[in-house]
Amino acid sequence: MTSYFEDLVPGTGMRTPRAWLRSSRPKLSLNGRWQFKFWPEAPVDPIAGDDGWDELEVPGHWVLQGYDRPRYTNTAFPFPIDPPRAPDANPTGDHRRWFDLPDDWPRDGAVLRFEGVDSCFKVWVNGVEIGTAKGSRLPSEFEVGSLLRPGRNLIAVRVHQWSSGSYLEDQDMWWLPGIFRDVTLLARPLVEDVFVHADYDHVTGGGTLRVDVDPSYARILVPELGLELAPGETVSIPSVEPWSAEIPRLYDAHVEAGGETVEVRIGFRTVAMVDGLLTVNGRPLFFRGVNRHEHDPRRGRAVSVETMRQDLVLMKQHNLNAVRTAHYPPHPAFLDLCDELGLWVIDECDIETHGFIYPDWRGNPADDPDWAPMMLDRMRRMVERDKNHPSVIIWSLANESHRGRNFGVLAEWTRERDPGRALFYERDRSYEFSDFYSLMYTPLDELERIGTRTEDVSIDDPALEARRRGLPFVLAEYAHAMGNGPGGLTDYQRVMERYPRLQGGFVWEWIDHGLLLPGATDYVYGGDFGERVHGANFCIDGLMLPDRTPSPGLLELKKVIEPVRITGPEPLTIHNLQTFATLDHLDFLWVEEVDGVEVAAGRLEVPAVEAGAAVEVGMPVQVEARPDLGERWMTVRAVLAKDEPWAAAGHEVAWTQFPLPSAPAEEPVKGGDERLRPVDGKVVFGGGEFDARSGRLVRLFGVPVKGPRLDLWRAPTDNDNGQGGNNSVAVEWRAAGLDRLEHRVDEVVVEDQELVVRGRVAPNGLGLGVRVSYRWRALGDGLQLTVDVVPEGEWEGSAITPRCGSWPRLGVRMALPASFGKVRWFGGGPGEAYADSREAARVGRYECTVDEFQTPYVVPQENGSRIDVRWAELTDADGNGLRVEGAPYFQLTARRWTTEDLERARHRSDLTPREHVFVNLDLAQNGLGSASCGPAATAQHTLEVAERTFTLTFREFGGQGDAAVPSSAP
Repeated sequence: MTSYFEDLVPGTGMRTPRAWLRSSRPKLSLNGRWQFKFWPEAPVDPIAGDDGWDELEVPGHWVLQGYDRPRYTNTAFPFPIDPPRAPDANPTGDHRRWFDLPDDWPRDGAVLRFEGVDSCFKVWVNGVEIGTAKGSRLPSEFEVGSLLRPGRNLIAVRVHQWSSGSYLEDQDMWWLPGIFRDVTLLARPLVEDVFVHADYDHVTGGGTLRVDVDPSYARILVPELGLELAPGETVSIPSVEPWSAEIPRLYDAHVEAGGETVEVRIGFRTVAMVDGLLTVNGRPLFFRGVNRHEHDPRRGRAVSVETMRQDLVLMKQHNLNAVRTAHYPPHPAFLDLCDELGLWVIDECDIETHGFIYPDWRGNPADDPDWAPMMLDRMRRMVERDKNHPSVIIWSLANESHRGRNFGVLAEWTRERDPGRALFYERDRSYEFSDFYSLMYTPLDELERIGTRTEDVSIDDPALEARRRGLPFVLAEYAHAMGNGPGGLTDYQRVMERYPRLQGGFVWEWIDHGLLLPGATDYVYGGDFGERVHGANFCIDGLMLPDRTPSPGLLELKKVIEPVRITGPEPLTIHNLQTFATLDHLDFLWVEEVDGVEVAAGRLEVPAVEAGAAVEVGMPVQVEARPDLGERWMTVRAVLAKDEPWAAAGHEVAWTQFPLPSAPAEEPVKGGDERLRPVDGKVVFGGGEFDARSGRLVRLFGVPVKGPRLDLWRAPTDNDNGQGGNNSVAVEWRAAGLDRLEHRVDEVVVEDQELVVRGRVAPNGLGLGVRVSYRWRALGDGLQLTVDVVPEGEWEGSAITPRCGSWPRLGVRMALPASFGKVRWFGGGPGEAYADSREAARVGRYECTVDEFQTPYVVPQENGSRIDVRWAELTDADGNGLRVEGAPYFQLTARRWTTEDLERARHRSDLTPREHVFVNLDLAQNGLGSASCGPAATAQHTLEVAERTFTLTFREFGGQGDAAVPSSAP
């Protein structure tokens, strides 16, 4: 006989799915401390006895509370593929909770509700079995009234980690068993179900409202509109304010029946497909979206409502307007918050069978009719639970489950039950059941073809192919935010904005899934528990670090997807890129700076700007060149004029910065004729002391230094490593030996009062390399270095040596005393930036410590580069140190460990500060791309192997400096 956790029955004893409702009826939360007993294998005997019980927290996961271990996989099932069987080693947790009911508590018809249990469970009340359920991220309700008694009661729940349902839950995530969402005892519902149908007519401005209610004798009240309706009655309202993600207008309503009052929030909006585009309230949408897994570094998917609100506030503050609930329905309170704060939602069903790629999709449940009831049950429970949320405009059938006839069953039922929303499914390449054409991580050239509807034929069936070509396109996932990156966000945005068919996309993903176990300091990821099958650090792929600190990638995305675009200087133009809202909620502030110091500021007078429109405004400062000034920049910022639910007044929504014409006076350069003096085996000039034999700089203005010398290597980023093989630029770099370069000095000579050091930099075992010369000359009160680099050998590849077309970086590395712990610079900032992730960097003066200069990625890798640096000062606590100037710019990196240390480290704690500060002064670095799951850096952002020259000037810095600037630690 097949066990209940291995059969294809969704559950037993469950009530009919219904909406998630806020009711006035009595309820009792059963969250808190539960008794717990762990079994490494599924026990046969029912729960019994009072001995041997520990305690744990519910909601929670037992693997995060000291029992067994979490497992992370991306695509592979962590058990043998033998559907629907579970392995004998099936970790199981028995849970018990005693609770008291007052004598007058209404027990008759009471309902026990579980919001989420992973992955299969059986329930007993006072020793009587009441049912079973599968579908981890979905609610299950059981009638228990006849089993309750006044006073002491006992609920027991047996939870199995693996079940037949696990084959539908391979969702690129930690496998975290347990009762991880709320458990509640509800008095018998008198209002059994509610379904709100609230449409908006964008032509007349009117609304239509119908509320289906069980029971039919209920009353529906909407006080603000003066409405009282009967269930199923349709009323027309001459004028209503519509709901949108930009203006999330909600009307409070009450459903009353038999003494119960249910609160409902109504948003009037109409979803429709018009001329091949998704529209809401008559206007095509554009998604500036993100995929979101539920994650807390300490509690896993047991996410609090406060953390949900924090997520949504951060999304709004970073200009995101949409979320895809990857890859399952979220906690229902999350959708309440989306309604309130305003985000478009793709609500995704709790289905993914990705692991069946390994047997080439043989046995995939999506195409097996025996699995249709279980899959449809999951779709029904999601739709019924979430049907009243105006934020939910699209139902997603599943994720990465190939194709199969069962999706037709899901689509047919959903269209009949809820025709007022669109359907989405990306992985079935026929798109037979989807209202969208969608792909993941699409290269830019292909995205261009899709935008113009000239993409290659993908379906043999002419009718289906014609239908697909008529569908709007949405990127289900793009810009894989793993480690340092993603790069290329601007390129994606510009292509998507160019073609109406491209209705935006959803970045993968919101947050790193690092877990912080009790007593630990490092976040862990796949493989940290000794498991053989795992997805390594592929779960560390978010726009936020695990503690919800925004990464540089999120700051870059915020800039790229701004809903307001400001261009200038002539004409200075404000573009409203929103779909519905005006810009009346914004103030526009400007500041003029010279050499990074503010000289003027004010407020722009901006007339009304309707959605989709643009206006020109007058420049508040003189645009013509002013010879008496240095480098001039104008910054214009759009900030909130008043407090919003998601940010305070003054929060910056958008900004731009552009140079103003300037003609700084030429300063005469004195010096340059200082004689080079040999002193005790050294050459001394221009503030530098050089070893006469090797030409190596040993002291600079009295400061002991190591280097500078040519550096072509960086600690590979996740995107450099890519997915290995041909999808990894780091593989190419290592094959070319760039990670093991040897430095040789060929000659040290004096030419025209310059100290010239010539040599070769090349890897062992290969014939390629670079010729390098370092030319030093005294320059006034400084010492100037010019580096000439000429590649030679087989960079283009040979029969044995693969081609290497790019360098990770091109610059010099040097080591300074550890006391040089402060950095001050004029250039791009405040945070890190690279060739294809530089939109968020604005020119200014910044300062921070060397420690603050780092981006603490969970997996250490190249980080912290500041771009377009004009000058930088590295000093000790007293403000004494060195100044470096570019000609005109350089990229700056400073850290307390070497690149090699960074490369070897698997976790942050592997990085131990050394006795030096290591500084990279780069002409350039290679772009980032998003090849960890997507395309590499494009050609325009690639640092090609080529002959190059760059110049740096070093000066002594005594701490006097210029006017003080505000600290801006990244």
